[in-house]
Amino acid sequence: MSMDASSGSGDGGNIKGVPTHGGRYVRYNVYGNFFEVSAKYVPPIRPVGRGAYGIVCAAVNSETHEEVAIKKIGNAFDNRIDAKRTLREIKLLRHMDHENVIAIKDIIRPPKKETFNDVYIVYELMDTDLHQIICSNQSLTDDHCQYFLYQLLRGLKYVHSANVLHRDLKPSNLLLNANCDLKIGDFGLARTTSETDFMTEYVVTRWYRAPELLLNCSEYTAAIDIWSVGCILGEIMTREPLFPGKDYVHQLRLITELLGSPDDASLGFLRSNNARRYVRQLPRYPKQQISARFPNMSPSAVDLLEKMLVFDPTKRITGTMKVKTFMLLRGLFCFWE
Repeated sequence: MSMDASSGSGDGGNIKGVPTHGGRYVRYNVYGNFFEVSAKYVPPIRPVGRGAYGIVCAAVNSETHEEVAIKKIGNAFDNRIDAKRTLREIKLLRHMDHENVIAIKDIIRPPKKETFNDVYIVYELMDTDLHQIICSNQSLTDDHCQYFLYQLLRGLKYVHSANVLHRDLKPSNLLLNANCDLKIGDFGLARTTSETDFMTEYVVTRWYRAPELLLNCSEYTAAIDIWSVGCILGEIMTREPLFPGKDYVHQLRLITELLGSPDDASLGFLRSNNARRYVRQLPRYPKQQISARFPNMSPSAVDLLEKMLVFDPTKRITGTMKVKTFMLLRGLFCFWE
């Protein structure tokens, strides 16, 4: 099984560099921004992505002859929250070693400590991400979808076994190569279960956010990641976001329109009386049949989605090993009948 990697975000050709600091570093002009890396990272240098965090370029490590992705985080210390995210990702990923989790290969040291403003993180290079594939004309067979879900759950089991919650699972954070190998990336919002700095407001892109986070619960579990997996599963199958909310209120409405409005027994996880009152005053919706929403999905896949997308996190299927066991027992490796 393979996939056309041309659906990725790579563009541009080789970029010429200028040696700096006595030849120990080389500076490139990428998208009008300086990209300065140690000289062991050699051409072809090509941009493969950009975002609010900065720029990502592909390069070759001349010592290992390995292609890598180098992410530049410009002015990394200007914003305390962004700096904390960067440090969090480095601290967690340097201790992780799994086929389905992106690996940090190197941190490029600054030429001078006095002018240390930009952070360069070197990762293994992947071809694209799941968001790019979903939005492309690339055909997706049931084998693709099954393999993506299996690898996502496999990687997530490893992450959760280390007592880490990812907290920002979404298609653009699931990296892929032409062999359909999937790796979980972007651990900037991840945290260990022992941390008390929850940063709830910054957790998870809204469309993939579990109800307990939308309702501002300060204590949550690995169930938040399982909710995100359910949203991703639905999106792989339909090639459209399951709950594309415009704001918090709209997000909750889309969820309750599909799952039905929660009864009082499903609100026990909410410690705040104000939160419970807020949910009770929302418009009431009956539960839709997921099989009607996804008519081409097999009963086993519908069953799994229903167990992931449960309003009450204490009733949501949580352990990733349980999910994988459930998949096998229910014969889920036949999504479409």
